[in-house]
Amino acid sequence: MFHRHSRGLEPTDIGRAFVKHGLELLQGLDKLVQDIDNVKEGVSRQVRLTSSTAAINQFLPPLLAEYSELHPEIHVALDEQVSDLAVSSLREGRSDVAAYVEGPFDDDLDTRSFRKDLLVLIFPQGHRLTGKSPIGFAETLDENWISLNAGAALLMRQQQTALKAGRPFKLRMQVRSFDAVAHMVASGLGIAALPKAAALPIIKAMKLSWRPLRDDWAQRQLKIAIRRDADSSVRAIRDFLCTPSQNAKA
Repeated sequence: MFHRHSRGLEPTDIGRAFVKHGLELLQGLDKLVQDIDNVKEGVSRQVRLTSSTAAINQFLPPLLAEYSELHPEIHVALDEQVSDLAVSSLREGRSDVAAYVEGPFDDDLDTRSFRKDLLVLIFPQGHRLTGKSPIGFAETLDENWISLNAGAALLMRQQQTALKAGRPFKLRMQVRSFDAVAHMVASGLGIAALPKAAALPIIKAMKLSWRPLRDDWAQRQLKIAIRRDADSSVRAIRDFLCTPSQNAKA
């Protein structure tokens, strides 16, 4: 199971296989316990939703709360991931529904438009980029940037735009959440771009400044996707999230 050497223990190939399958068994047991608890509580179906940070921070909470009230027999399990991983999780069967920012390849999935958001530039008060008029992303490339982790739609767009401009993208730090991005900016470690609806409360709380971005890609389309063989429970929550009446609420 293990090799002993001067630095301690190292698992053998058999040891690694044991750990892998052991973890799968434990996860299976956890799922069994959860399913039993769900049955006791009157839950007849669990729908797994994997979502980008943008969809969670701006739109999903009130919609999921309302859906849970309307359909207490359906348990929605939410997992936060960057857009690229949200789509791959759906494709690989690890989730039933994906909410994400347009960008990842999704031609093999059943997709619908969900929401739109608008990116803005955020930076500390008194920063040299302070202004009210829209600014192009290429004009900010002398600055250090804070962004989300690899696979985030925003990060991929920033890297593509910098490459097209023939300029390096000075990515100083990568974090998982909008709050973490804002904390890094507030500490003077760099500038960032965040969706306006999610950023404004943070900007106010942390006494930051913001400015519109002029680039076309600052206006983003969010999408909901399911697999084409999805069952009726999955299609029902997709339809609920994407109906015009629900769009008007968020």
